[in-house]
Amino acid sequence: MYRRQFYNQPLNLNENIYWLEQTLRADFANPLNAIARIENERDWERYRYLFNMHVNLLLVDLYLAWANRYNRRNAYFFNYPWVDLNLESLEHAEDLFQYARIYWDEALVWSERAWQLRFVHLEEVQHWVDQNYRIETGDLDYNEIIDDHLERLYRVRQQFLDMGPETY
Repeated sequence: MYRRQFYNQPLNLNENIYWLEQTLRADFANPLNAIARIENERDWERYRYLFNMHVNLLLVDLYLAWANRYNRRNAYFFNYPWVDLNLESLEHAEDLFQYARIYWDEALVWSERAWQLRFVHLEEVQHWVDQNYRIETGDLDYNEIIDDHLERLYRVRQQFLDMGPETY
């Protein structure tokens, strides 16, 4: 049910988040239905770890995209009449960034488990293996990305709070 859209509208993002969260709650299907060739229990274990890591990474991306729909990059003086709405929007963006961090932390757990089985080769899901490698080598760090977004958000929030009628 997950679909990639050209334009990330909040309704599409919300729908994808819903289905991916349902995916994480669901039981795994039989290994015969896997998109990789599963020959033994070790293959199946690595596949499940990589799958959970990948779904959590998709959720991080979706929450970041959704948060950026509400995030403000700058506090312009002409936005003063709507300062309350802008502050509310920033609060919503902050909540969504925090949700992204929850899924990032979960992706780290699954990545560590998959990394312990890194010598089990699953060619059909090489993209997931690449994500696992990037996480474990520190090349992919969403904590840093989320921190940068939140730092900018706090700065813009303070600029809105410092605004007064004289700025307009």
